[in-house]
Amino acid sequence: MREIAVFSGSAHPELAAEVCAHLGVPLSPVRVSRFANDCLEVQLQANCRERDVFLIQPLVAPVQEHLVELLLMCDAARGASASRITVVMPHYSYARSDKKDAPRISIGGRLVADLLVASGASRVLAMTLHSPQVHGFFSVPVDHLHALRELAEHFRRYDLSRTTVVSPDLGNAKEAAAFARLLGVRVAAGAKQRFSDDRVQISSVIGEIAGRDVIVLDDEIAKGSTVLELLDRLRELGARTIRIACTHGLFASGALKRLSAEPDVLEIVCTNTVPVPDGERGEKLKVLSIAPALAEAVRRIHNGESVSALFENPHS
Repeated sequence: MREIAVFSGSAHPELAAEVCAHLGVPLSPVRVSRFANDCLEVQLQANCRERDVFLIQPLVAPVQEHLVELLLMCDAARGASASRITVVMPHYSYARSDKKDAPRISIGGRLVADLLVASGASRVLAMTLHSPQVHGFFSVPVDHLHALRELAEHFRRYDLSRTTVVSPDLGNAKEAAAFARLLGVRVAAGAKQRFSDDRVQISSVIGEIAGRDVIVLDDEIAKGSTVLELLDRLRELGARTIRIACTHGLFASGALKRLSAEPDVLEIVCTNTVPVPDGERGEKLKVLSIAPALAEAVRRIHNGESVSALFENPHS
């Protein structure tokens, strides 16, 4: 791994440090400064010439600041003659802007993908993109990881003989079905209609819920409005216990506190693709690390090995 250089933006340096620890390489320093006119400047403070450069930066709040920081990091690495620039983006927040579902709106997921490529990115390593088509927004190779194995390993410690995995909507049902196969349990899905960013309606749940131990699985939880709506349906249908799992625990606008306050929610499980401040963590929250998976993917990309081979046996 001598010809590798790993840098982190300011979005999630703890995750970057953990990835580097698994790789056995140093996390190279980055200087981010701000001019008097509020413009950002980025300096990569390690040699990049003819090196395989990895830039670790999830797009989390403040998203626009971290996005511009990432674009400038790409440009700096390109200007420093990096042989290849891989953007390691555990959370791509603009992936939710993936279709034109109203007149005269922008498709941010595609635009930001173009910006990353224009700034110098030659490869992207992402995790649990919001929808499959986002993968195709990038004109460079994308390695798309998921955290289902890490989540499944956590839930295998419980008695799963009466468990059903529930997707809040049909769009996430394929991922929920794959997760249910990993656990060897049943799957169900909600019929969801979204009216605004924080107003949804789930009219029904397709699948067996009565007397079952439910694991609600979603790709991300932001304000938690979808999960809270689903909890009402699960109670009506007679769920025995409820646990919540997601890859990206954004927990905006007090969502974690609201979900934790639900008495029949036993546990909330997420990964560390995005930072969860220590002051916001409660007794019900469990954060799993995806640093080992990211590190192994980085190692395989650097060595020219298959990344998809990490997921070749989905039933194990």
